[in-house]
Amino acid sequence: MKIGEVSLSTNDVIRLANFYKMLFNIDNDSEDDIHQVILTEGTGFTIYNDGKRRENNSQHICLAFTVTDVDMEFERLKKLGVQIAEFPTLRPWGAKNMYFNDPDGNSIVFRSFPIEHN
Repeated sequence: MKIGEVSLSTNDVIRLANFYKMLFNIDNDSEDDIHQVILTEGTGFTIYNDGKRRENNSQHICLAFTVTDVDMEFERLKKLGVQIAEFPTLRPWGAKNMYFNDPDGNSIVFRSFPIEHN
């Protein structure tokens, strides 16, 4: 078994989808305000409005994305105006993590791991 899709439910699909398109530097050519597919390779990532009104948008979700270079992503996101909650920090287990929130308040981690030399 494998995860086929992760979907974030939101009151504002366009706003949240545009944030993730900016975050991933992609364009899905969609302005659909009900459902947008953001990533399709491996596990799908979608933004969806199921018609239910959410008073507190945060779904108490943390999404972690492995990136090549957290420091480079930190500089890129700062230039895009993303508010960083925790600057890149080396963790005891060797990962370097950076935390921020999407427009609905969900936590996002960008992390990178040291390159192992053989």
